Amino acid sequence: MRVVLQRVKRASVTVQGQVVGAIGCGVLVLVGIAQDDAGEAVEWMARKVVSLRVFPAADGSSHFDRSLPDVGGAVLVVSQFTLYGDARKGRRPDFVRAARPEVAAPLIAHFCDALRAQGVVVEQGVFGADMQVELVNDGPVTLILETP
Repeated sequence: MRVVLQRVKRASVTVQGQVVGAIGCGVLVLVGIAQDDAGEAVEWMARKVVSLRVFPAADGSSHFDRSLPDVGGAVLVVSQFTLYGDARKGRRPDFVRAARPEVAAPLIAHFCDALRAQGVVVEQGVFGADMQVELVNDGPVTLILETP
């Protein structure tokens, strides 16, 4: 499982002209599921996302001292199989390592449920849809996370 996490002031995802998910302060999480991912990977990543200290200290210093629960932040989850694109050869990426939709969709849903189980507000895009994602990156702070 591979995640690109961006700390945001606000973010939204639109499908066919309709906003389907939007958050204020929190993190936008682009999620790629690999062929061999399972529930344990999803649960590990959910715990990591919620507990990761990527927000500044309450005193205003730039130290990363607070996590999503500490700041009352939300998560916007957007599935993105292209995170497993391999462009090392040729001019067109291949997506051989990305999980098929019938495998990835339930794992994305499980990831959102695992986030919610930790008390975090979760919004999400529409799996497999053509989505437009807007965000105001805060910092900017962007991290790439992978399951062990």
